[in-house]
Amino acid sequence: MRGPILVTGGKGQLATSLAKLGGTRVVVVGRPEFDFDRPDSIAAAIEKYRPALVVNAAAWTAVDLAESEVEGATRANETGPTELARVCARYDIPLIHVSTDYVYAGDKGEPYVETDPISPQTVYGRTKAAGEQAVLAAHPKVLILRTAWVYSSHGNNFVRTMINAGAKNPHLKVVGDQFGNPTCSDDLAVGILAIIEKLQHGWQDTYAGIYHATGSGMTTWHGLAVTVLQEAAKSGYPMPEVTAIRTADWPTPAKRPKDSRLDGTKLEKTFGVKLPEWQESVKQTVKNILHR
Repeated sequence: MRGPILVTGGKGQLATSLAKLGGTRVVVVGRPEFDFDRPDSIAAAIEKYRPALVVNAAAWTAVDLAESEVEGATRANETGPTELARVCARYDIPLIHVSTDYVYAGDKGEPYVETDPISPQTVYGRTKAAGEQAVLAAHPKVLILRTAWVYSSHGNNFVRTMINAGAKNPHLKVVGDQFGNPTCSDDLAVGILAIIEKLQHGWQDTYAGIYHATGSGMTTWHGLAVTVLQEAAKSGYPMPEVTAIRTADWPTPAKRPKDSRLDGTKLEKTFGVKLPEWQESVKQTVKNILHR
């Protein structure tokens, strides 16, 4: 595979991790050069860089805001990625498209596998689900990676929010009845780079399709918060009292999946990729945030 690895998503968490870990071959594009609100910029970027592979890490991820900004979320999560897939198909460029656990309702009661029926409950989830189907239909060389609960040592995310909140408040209330797989963007980037390494040996039609790519293990938002704050306390930060509350006690415009755990067996069997246990990655991320 000749040419760079083109990553969309500008300064987003995953794009930043891929730029950091992928070396000089990774080229990251974002606004204004690459903008799903400007479809002509999509083909222009592909023609400029002539990449060997594209990773689409650009998306509308403001879950609650999407409920009132349907058109913007649709452009970012469905129509934009569809046009990107069409352009990649035109040049025969493989595309890795990042999606979300929000395509599921969260009521299965055990981890979802890729063949489970989807049932998104939010504008964000519906636009991402529609984007998945449209991208797959537009290009035969597409891998879709559904991930969840992404955090990192850069950017705004739940881990950083908890560190900041814990430093200011002796008592915190965090939802304790939603279950998922916390995923470090660095770990996801390493996994994507390993997939790309395998694709360099030649595309196989069996590679196309949907995969789940999350941190190993599961927890609740409350469990994640406690782990974050306990690690911060080792560096002298105060350890607040953290009370688990119900989803109903913390209403939001968009409905969160109660249990969106994803099973990553298919990814491991196909590409030999299994992301690390979430606890260890969270602890390292907290250290990185506090000691950089």
